[in-house]
Amino acid sequence: MTLEEKIGQMTQIERKLASPDIMKKYFIGSVLSGGGSVPAPKASAEAWVDMVNDLQKGALSTRLGIPMIYGIDVVHGHNNVDPELVKRIGAATALEVRATGIQYTFAPCIVVCRHPRWGRCYESYSEDHKIVQAMTELIPGLQGDLPANSRKGVPFVAGKTKVAACAKHFVGDGGTVRGIDENNTVIDYKGLLSIHMPAYYDSIRKGVATVMVSYSSWNGKKMHANRDLVTGFLKNKLKFRGFVISDWQGIDRITNPPYANYTYSVQAGVLAGIDMIMLPEDFTVFIDDLTLQVKNNIILMSRIDDAVRRVLRVKFVMGLFEDPLADPSLANQLGSQEHRELAREVVRKSLVLLKNGKSAKTPLLPLPKKAPKILVAGTHADNLGYQCGGWTIEWQGVQGNDLTVGTTILDVVKKTVDPSTQVVYSQNPDANFVKTNGFSYAIVVVGELPYAEMFGDSTNLTLTEPGPSTIRNVCGAVKCVVVVVSGRPIVMEPYVSQVDTLVAAWLPGTEGLGVTDALFGDYGFSGKLARTWFKSVEQLPMNVGDSHYDPLFPFGFGLTTKQH
Repeated sequence: MTLEEKIGQMTQIERKLASPDIMKKYFIGSVLSGGGSVPAPKASAEAWVDMVNDLQKGALSTRLGIPMIYGIDVVHGHNNVDPELVKRIGAATALEVRATGIQYTFAPCIVVCRHPRWGRCYESYSEDHKIVQAMTELIPGLQGDLPANSRKGVPFVAGKTKVAACAKHFVGDGGTVRGIDENNTVIDYKGLLSIHMPAYYDSIRKGVATVMVSYSSWNGKKMHANRDLVTGFLKNKLKFRGFVISDWQGIDRITNPPYANYTYSVQAGVLAGIDMIMLPEDFTVFIDDLTLQVKNNIILMSRIDDAVRRVLRVKFVMGLFEDPLADPSLANQLGSQEHRELAREVVRKSLVLLKNGKSAKTPLLPLPKKAPKILVAGTHADNLGYQCGGWTIEWQGVQGNDLTVGTTILDVVKKTVDPSTQVVYSQNPDANFVKTNGFSYAIVVVGELPYAEMFGDSTNLTLTEPGPSTIRNVCGAVKCVVVVVSGRPIVMEPYVSQVDTLVAAWLPGTEGLGVTDALFGDYGFSGKLARTWFKSVEQLPMNVGDSHYDPLFPFGFGLTTKQH
């Protein structure tokens, strides 16, 4: 391979900059969709497949005909459920991703979130590394089960119904000071290895194809420039043989301010051991800069060869050379009924019942389906975008009900109750309305507005207005169930005594039926907290095992109910 061809393989560009001609001219190795970057609004599977195949044909028309790999973020929300179920989620996700022609997903996020103020906490499975380790079962779901005789660290992807996975973000991004996104994680080496590293051991053992480096720093050193951990630990000690990818503009952010000394950033990132550089903009500047540094022996050809060998290894293992083009016959997998049923099961099993009745002797759940008149209230009761949260359709998520197919909690309450039961919906009713209408009970759905990454960083973690007043007005006048839709524990202590029943629904996504399945007793509640529910933000950070542990609801807590 020429130097040009090699550096092309190390380059991943954003879809908006890609065309068949660009793929051919620069020998581009990979393309990605950033959050919300789509061929057209509400694009069909066919539109995605056509776009990916066009770019692939550009890549295949080069001298060596090396196929490109197309990556996208598929961030599946808060799944504190069993590993077997997570594996099934991975398999369903792989089929849906492949249905759009894409072969690579930037998942799973195996972060251990130690601070709920962090805006990416919902991308993490738990504050406890053991749960995060168990959830690496998503990898064999996405990639397929590793054959029995596999060599440790060698990537494995089982053909064209599976996708390459990505363990991220290496390493320690869930432990930053005050939970600030992309910040500094201050912890000793032993702490880093015992809390933040274990899930990487499992991921590599399960044949994960790629690892993404974190924006964050460890004790002041940017991970994107940390050769000791990326090359020394991940590649040499753990024997990881897939490729290491940067985060979006990750090398630019090695300097502060970003892009202040790009030549240094390229040098530091590539020498740290990053094999593929995610370049949403100005990719030609990177190509020119890296080419010059190799020609001047600042970066040795052996480092470039290591990177390209790893990228090609993943492409060979996946069968991309044999099957470079997308299979249009998978289009019917997208949003299939079977996958919706699976999502509904996941919602049902990940709900956590935190309180049931004013006292244990008078449980409110399961709710009767037959009642003269019931009230549904709250900002989140009839808003699919709020149910889904960030990384849905758009990077920061969306609001409203017209952007994707699904059912809101209000929709499914109406479907679930007896035909004779009158369901009244009022988003934020006043106390007088509630008192004078003779409701049998109320379901109040409140929570956080969608966010992603640093836009979700929160110092106060309060319930979005008018949530508090809705709880007061409704629960002060009638028996109520409060369903909290959030990416993480939020401040609920002031309201717990006012409500009869409290349910943590996390970000249930499109399948609202999973919520009513449990509320009305068609299934029992079984979920447990995968993270500590604090009383006040002054306690944070507070994780299970800490000496000052005094939670509102402890790690592992969750009431159960029997199926009707």
